[in-house]
Amino acid sequence: MDLGLQGRQAIVCASSQGLGYACAQALAAEGCAVFLNGRHEDKLQAAAQALQAASGARVTPVAADLRTEEGRARLLAACPEPDILVNNNAGPPPGRLADWDHAAWLDAFEANFLPGALLIRAVVPGMRSRRFGRIVNITSAMVKSPQPEMGLSAAARSALTALAKAVSREAAIDNVTLNNLLPERFDTPRQEAMAQRLVCEHGITREEARGRIADTLPARRLGRPEELGAACAFLCSVHAGFITGQNLGLDGGAGTSLL
Repeated sequence: MDLGLQGRQAIVCASSQGLGYACAQALAAEGCAVFLNGRHEDKLQAAAQALQAASGARVTPVAADLRTEEGRARLLAACPEPDILVNNNAGPPPGRLADWDHAAWLDAFEANFLPGALLIRAVVPGMRSRRFGRIVNITSAMVKSPQPEMGLSAAARSALTALAKAVSREAAIDNVTLNNLLPERFDTPRQEAMAQRLVCEHGITREEARGRIADTLPARRLGRPEELGAACAFLCSVHAGFITGQNLGLDGGAGTSLL
């Protein structure tokens, strides 16, 4: 299927590795000019070189901390008229209510709500005037099924979900869509950190830890990043203009809600 993305410009946040990089890969393969983002220059440059070599697409690395106004401005200066925005950022660590003081709440919202919200605010007017725009937020399955230890992440990401839904109702008339991908248990550095947490807590091997994580899903395996990347590319395509304000779960069947 031709997704109709040849020549489009795509900003992909936090894309030097993991799910962000997988989205960038999928969009580059469809002919997008991709603007990669990360905080660590060396890692970002390596990712950009690998992606350009693999896809032949134009790849521009933009080192910036999107939690800061300066970082967001740098990214938007590199790509002032994006057709596509993929919001993504690492989530806060698991914990308990007693762990989450004022500073922890501020940090979570500075990382997982405000960057996405402010980038949406910056790009939607231009997308609407050009009559094409696709915004995809990578959030979490915890938005639909919050777990006690992930309450901090779920709260911040749910705020971004609510904003996307609100904006989607106004922007749809101009062929601008906003949707959310809700992943759980993908084979990324984040999941590796979760496995190492189990290793330390239970004195088991890495392989046992990964097996325990995979066994929490009906699919009995971890998700492959390229599976999420493909879903992202479709939501960004010309064929997805009638899909907006939606939450797509990618969780190996773990979700128990009907809707």
